[in-house]
Amino acid sequence: MLERTRTAERYARGFTAALVAVATLLLAANAGPARADTPRPEPQTVANSR
Repeated sequence: MLERTRTAERYARGFTAALVAVATLLLAANAGPARADTPRPEPQTVANSR
């Protein structure tokens, strides 16, 4: 038969689970794809019209 756990123990487990959840969400939010460098525009040549 299961014995009752103390209230403080339940709160400690809940608090620990909440901390793990927040840490996981923060890591997942920062693990997105890296941004690509913006390509530099190449110098455009002007055609001489005579």
